[in-house]
Amino acid sequence: MIIEIGNKLVSADLLEKRFVCDLNACKGACCVEGDAGAPLKMSEISMLESILDDVKPYMTDEGLKAVEKSGVFYMDADNDPVTTLMEGGACAFTSFDADGTAKCGIEQAYYDKKIKWKKPLSCELFPIRVKEYRKFTAVNYEEIDICKPACACGDQLNVPVYRFLKTPIIRAFGEAFFNELVEAEKALVNAKGK
Repeated sequence: MIIEIGNKLVSADLLEKRFVCDLNACKGACCVEGDAGAPLKMSEISMLESILDDVKPYMTDEGLKAVEKSGVFYMDADNDPVTTLMEGGACAFTSFDADGTAKCGIEQAYYDKKIKWKKPLSCELFPIRVKEYRKFTAVNYEEIDICKPACACGDQLNVPVYRFLKTPIIRAFGEAFFNELVEAEKALVNAKGK
């Protein structure tokens, strides 16, 4: 089912599926696995370039080499900008804890108050994927194996995808859009109850 909010077509999976990140279980696999880097808006490329010196201390040597060689982004198979990857596929901005958990170096710099930008919006919104088309924006939930622990945690806590991602959804689309999702969820629950 698709929900229309303004010029956005939203998959009902955002309301029906459950999701809460379980970093202890997945070890930050979303920063390491995938077929491309994290999707970037054009404005985010210049942001990444401007904060790079402040983020470098949070990056691995391999990540630094990848960025020095290729820059902060490349164009993927769909000709969209994405973050540069290290050899092996991890995002160049990934750092690792002592237990091997992948963390975002950009986000770590943000939490340490070195920069004022948290990280690319696509990373904050994940597993929601946004695709801009000429006449509308598609907002979908991407269900992937590495997030099975997050789905199990979301089921246990009964938290819909969109509620878990409230802050980045509001950052991306505004509070009115989020409130429309709340109303859509209520309507969905009422329809199922009939």
